[in-house]
Amino acid sequence: MATLLIVHHTPSPNCRTLFEAVVSGATTDEIEGVRVVRRAALAATASDVLDADGYLLGTPANLGYMSGALKHFFDQVYYPCLDAAQGRPFGYWVHGGNDVTGAVRALESVTTGLGWRRAADAVTVTGEPGRADVEACWELGATVAAGLMA
Repeated sequence: MATLLIVHHTPSPNCRTLFEAVVSGATTDEIEGVRVVRRAALAATASDVLDADGYLLGTPANLGYMSGALKHFFDQVYYPCLDAAQGRPFGYWVHGGNDVTGAVRALESVTTGLGWRRAADAVTVTGEPGRADVEACWELGATVAAGLMA
């Protein structure tokens, strides 16, 4: 059975809404043979990454960058997972008050360095998430999970 690891930092109700939509998409009944593991960014480990076949990452944009919690996650797993996780699929979502550019650039940079392969378009949301934003996060979760089905 394939494993999808969702690493997230959800400090606000808006971030929680997007996270729940991603999980709902990844765990929809149409997805079979994929185990979904959820980890808060500060709790996720290199073992979690090595045990997974694909990844979904979620973060707020804080002061023009990904959250410190997600940065800490990457600091902890980068070198232990660098060779073993190359080519694995991933997707991500970012929520910000008014600009997510720096957070997106940081996520693209570190995942490129890890050699991960983007399996779905990123979802970026500013302000309060609307229906289309929630649907896009559901699609993100479903798309990356479906790509892991055997």
